[in-house]
Amino acid sequence: MPVKSIDLSFKNNKDPENGNILISDPFLDEDFFRRAVILMCDHTPDGSFGFVLNHYLDVDLHTLDSEFPNINARISVGGPVDTQSLYFIHALGDRLGGSSPITGDLMFGGDYTELLKLLEEDKSIKDKVRFFLGYSGWGKDQLTDELKENSWLVATNIRDKEILSTIDDDFWKSCMEKQGERFKTISKFPLNPNEN
Repeated sequence: MPVKSIDLSFKNNKDPENGNILISDPFLDEDFFRRAVILMCDHTPDGSFGFVLNHYLDVDLHTLDSEFPNINARISVGGPVDTQSLYFIHALGDRLGGSSPITGDLMFGGDYTELLKLLEEDKSIKDKVRFFLGYSGWGKDQLTDELKENSWLVATNIRDKEILSTIDDDFWKSCMEKQGERFKTISKFPLNPNEN
């Protein structure tokens, strides 16, 4: 009986758009992007930027900024650019002025002082905000070239609620599995291909 071959290629067939997710190749060996899941906040021919969603700091935001409400806000390492600056995304709509739309209900940035006030008044909205130190950026054609090299898979089926959550410590695997049977198999690859 012939053995059925399984396609385990990591090919990307989509161009990214704002709000899409980039899932890294399982063997991409860069500290910031190893098994990374990135929210694309802005993608244009001149460049792109987004935030790594699944790499965290072991520190609460309240301990870094005493003015920040004590809401157990988990901080992500958003990428290798401008790592001394705090950024945030949210689904607070027009409750927070100065924000820029990403897609759907997701927004980027806004008035930080106003955000602190909103969180102090209603701590339940913390699930609608995510914080990042630094961001991920690509210059003109850089991301396009990386996509051609199959460094990233573009996903369109990750919901806003999943993007805003910080509780899934296996988010790369979860996102990969949602891309279909072939990617369920790829999600089980060991980080080191020599391990089996």
